[in-house]
Amino acid sequence: MSNPVSSAAISPTPTSNAPELQQIQRTVLGNGLTIISERMPHVRSVTLGIWVLNGSRRETAEQNGITHFIEHMVFKGTSHRSAEEIARSVDSIGGNLDAFTSKENVCFSAKVLDEHVPLAFEVLADLVLNPLFREEDIVREQGVILQEIKMDEDNPDYLVHEIFTQNFWKDHPLGRPILGTKETIRQLRQDKLLDYYRLCFSPDNLLIAAAGNFEHERLVELATHWFAAMKPVPNGHRNAPPATHARIVMRNKKQLEQVQICLGMPAQSLMSEDRYAWSVLNTVVGGGMSSRLFQNIRERQGLAYAVFSDLNPYSDTGLFGVYAGTSNQTVRQVVDSIIKELRGLRREAVPAEELRRAKDNLKGSLMLGLESTGARMSNLARQQIYFGRFIGMNELLERIERVTAEDVLAITSAAFDPAHMALTVLGNLNGLRITRADLAA
Repeated sequence: MSNPVSSAAISPTPTSNAPELQQIQRTVLGNGLTIISERMPHVRSVTLGIWVLNGSRRETAEQNGITHFIEHMVFKGTSHRSAEEIARSVDSIGGNLDAFTSKENVCFSAKVLDEHVPLAFEVLADLVLNPLFREEDIVREQGVILQEIKMDEDNPDYLVHEIFTQNFWKDHPLGRPILGTKETIRQLRQDKLLDYYRLCFSPDNLLIAAAGNFEHERLVELATHWFAAMKPVPNGHRNAPPATHARIVMRNKKQLEQVQICLGMPAQSLMSEDRYAWSVLNTVVGGGMSSRLFQNIRERQGLAYAVFSDLNPYSDTGLFGVYAGTSNQTVRQVVDSIIKELRGLRREAVPAEELRRAKDNLKGSLMLGLESTGARMSNLARQQIYFGRFIGMNELLERIERVTAEDVLAITSAAFDPAHMALTVLGNLNGLRITRADLAA
């Protein structure tokens, strides 16, 4: 078995708190597998995660949904455990076993008491290394995924975002549904799954992350035991950054009681230095109960129960979106109100008091969101994946604090251009039409 080629604590940056970073260590095995951990001696739990550094955006149109399908299939049985034994192995020690597929990553995770880490790690390693992909399981899981697709299609909130995304990133993998389509799922076969699995589940494309009451050296021993014999598989995969499309889509669905509105525009990537200003801006626009959209559209006008903005940054692009659900009689009024708020932010700097409130809200949310071992494991993994280093909380808070009203105004001046806005409206539209001129009014 290979020995680790490097193992070290993450070096503190000038703006970071050294004790915070001293709990974080990283090791890279000879086959390219990266192991990163944060020791939290004040807790009794540990969350482990095995990350695959490709999500659904690496799929071709014909493969759409295969990444998510493989995520499901590894739980259907391995060369050492049946599906029931996989579920029972972690349930029996009071732990949680979970997985998800996103556009850019897949993660298999387990949260357990510190004394059960070796067993939890063995189960996760077994899932990732030894799935069977039996024909009968594939057929059965196709039925499960098809039901999941139908369930999501019956959810108007999900459906409007899916229609919006497909049009915003038209003809690019980011615009395709993570679940795939009914047609692509029905076409999946064992040989296709095995070929794709072997390409993506290679050591240089995996990351093991952990946070909690556990020693890094022991984690490296476990990873070396289970993964060091794996051979790298060059996959050469690189998506071109997607072009965005400012489309207006009006989709009639008469059986819906409420009209769903999704308005969006291009934003900066995760790698951009403007990401902190974008986060502050999102908080101002629709990131909470004191945001402009919530206070104006819900509290003052009573036009919607749910109204918010969200920021979706990826490695090479991003999307800033606004969602609202309203009656078919008030759709135009809600769209006009959203546009009015965005136009105001484009013309005038955010007042000092509002900027202060947004920064404090964002900083508080960040700190509260990182109190669990699961959140810290995910944060650790994502920072390694996207930045190749750990950004400490002190540095994050300082970068948010540096954001000025001028920084936010510079973003809005460029981003909130009606010519770049895309809009999807879903519901019983009763002849309603919204044009580009309405967005620029």
